[in-house]
Amino acid sequence: MKPQFRQRLRKLKTRIKSLGVSALLVTNIKNVGYLTGFTGSAGYLFVTAKTETLLSDSRYSSQLQDQCPGLEVDIRDASSTILDSVERVARQSKFKLVAYESESLTKAEFDRLESHLTGTELVATGGLIESLRAVKDQTEIAAIRKSIEVNQRAFEVIRWQLTPDQTELQIAHNLEHQMRAFGAKACAFDPIVGVGARSALPHGSPSEKRVGESSFVLIDWGAEVNQYMSDLTRVLITGKIPTKFRKIYEIVLKAQLAAIKKIRPGISFKNVDAAARKVIDAAGFGSQFGHGLGHGFGLEIHEKPFISPIQDGRLQAGMVVTVEPGIYIPEFGGVRIEDDVLVTPDGHEVLSNLPKQIDECTVDLGG
Repeated sequence: MKPQFRQRLRKLKTRIKSLGVSALLVTNIKNVGYLTGFTGSAGYLFVTAKTETLLSDSRYSSQLQDQCPGLEVDIRDASSTILDSVERVARQSKFKLVAYESESLTKAEFDRLESHLTGTELVATGGLIESLRAVKDQTEIAAIRKSIEVNQRAFEVIRWQLTPDQTELQIAHNLEHQMRAFGAKACAFDPIVGVGARSALPHGSPSEKRVGESSFVLIDWGAEVNQYMSDLTRVLITGKIPTKFRKIYEIVLKAQLAAIKKIRPGISFKNVDAAARKVIDAAGFGSQFGHGLGHGFGLEIHEKPFISPIQDGRLQAGMVVTVEPGIYIPEFGGVRIEDDVLVTPDGHEVLSNLPKQIDECTVDLGG
C-alpha cells in the first residue's frame, strides 16, 4: 500500500481509538478508496486499531492485488452478499462495538446491517473520514492541479470554437469531449450552460437555446482526472454588453476578489463568505445571491468544507475550495465567477488562471 494511504489510515485509527469501539465499518465507497487506493465500485472496509480488511467480490480480486498490495481482503462469490461478509468478519474478530458511517447508509441499509450483526452494538458516526478528506495531502493537490489544467484546456478550445448557431447542449457535449481528449475520465458533473436569461438559473440544464440569441453565456464545468475533481465558472461575452450586465459582472468580480483576499488558515468560513456578500449587499443585489460562497472538492465535487453564512469552522492549510459568488436576475440573466483556491500555510494560491476581467471574456463570433 502506498505511503499516503498508510498515513491516512494512521490518522483515522487515532480517531477510532478515541471512540472506544472495536472497529469502524466504512461503507462510503469514496472513503474506502481514499483510505486504500481501491477504485472499484463495490466494497466495505473494516478498520481497527491495528488492522484493516477490505470486503469486496470476485470481480475485483486482481484489481485489489494491483491497487492495494498487502491489504487484507475478504472476497465473496455470487452465493453471498457483502453483509454476509460483514457478519463473518465481525464474528471471527469478535467485535462487540462497531462504529458505522451513518451518513452513507439509508434506514433500510442500516436495518439490514443491524440484522446481520446481532450481538454487536452499532455506534453511529458522521463525518469522521470526510473531515480528514477536507485537508488535502500533496498527492491530492497534484491531482487537483492536473484536473484544473485539463479543465482549462478544454474550455479554451470551446471558447475559440464558439459560433452563433451552437446550442447550450452542444457546448456541454463538446466540453465533455474536449475534457476526455485532454485526459479526463469524465465530467465532474453535468456542465451548466446558460445563454442570456437562462444564465439566471444557477444549476440550469443545457437546452436548445443558441449562443447567437443573446450577448452572453455562462458556463460552469469540471473534469475528473485520476479520481479528483475541478470546478470552474466563466461568463463569455458574445455580443454588445448591456450596461446593466456589465454593472452586475463588475460587482460579482469585486465580491469574488474580496473573498479570495481573505483566504488564509484560521479564518472562519462565515467571514470569507461575508467578504463577498458584503460587496453584493452594498450594491443592492443581496437578495439575488442566494447560495453559499463555495465548497470543498476532491474525490467528490461537493465535500467539506462548505463556505456559507451558516457553516461553523475555519480554513486550514491544505484545504481546496471554490469561490463562486453570483447574482441572478430572472428573465434577464446571471453572473457567477468561480475559481479553485488552495489554502497555503501563509495565505492562499489561486489554482485556476483563466481570464475573468469582462473585456478579457469577449469572444468574436465573426459576422
